[in-house]
Amino acid sequence: MPREKSAVYRDLSDAVLNLEEEKAAATAQEVVAAGYDAYEAIDQGLADGMARAGKLFEEDEYFVPELLIAADAMYAGLGVLRPHIKIDQSRAPGRVVIGVIEGDTHDIGKNLVKIILEAKGFETRDLGRDIPPAAFAQAAREFNAEIIAISTLMTTTMAGMEKVISLLKDGGDRDKFRVMVGGAPISATFAEKIGADGYAANAVEAGELAVRLVSELRGGIRD
Repeated sequence: MPREKSAVYRDLSDAVLNLEEEKAAATAQEVVAAGYDAYEAIDQGLADGMARAGKLFEEDEYFVPELLIAADAMYAGLGVLRPHIKIDQSRAPGRVVIGVIEGDTHDIGKNLVKIILEAKGFETRDLGRDIPPAAFAQAAREFNAEIIAISTLMTTTMAGMEKVISLLKDGGDRDKFRVMVGGAPISATFAEKIGADGYAANAVEAGELAVRLVSELRGGIRD
């Protein structure tokens, strides 16, 4: 008999928090063997563990090396679970350009958001990290994207997000795209201030936001 999934998910979370890469991979294999939902395991296990590690970082109990090792553990689990994610066919998929704005090389959160988006059926073009604003606009046009997702973990790079929106306006096609932003220093107030279409506090919220924004865009709705 497989263990209760809540216990398995807790072990996944603990493996990330405790920087145990091998345990994260082994527990992810347990998820697969038990037939538990891979998306749910990512959300309630790996993402939860990373959030807990992030909190310790904010409290100065973890530092950059610990956070990077926690990310390695998370990626080890993701590598096992990713092929088993069930695409959500009940939601209309869309196209998303995603990346970290210029000046920032932190991509843990961006990578997790990408996984969640793909689990919901979105086709993504991952630009990577340290991406100039003009590259976001160009990629969105070339990819025929409906959503541009931009992240940062640094206050010094936040202005680049507004620059992306300005470039879209200058190009005369701002209304063709929905722009969503996220990251530790970002807030709903900031998103509204720069003219973004939405803000998500975490990867799971980002997935739900993307679904809503595509629905609004296709319906011709703009707040």
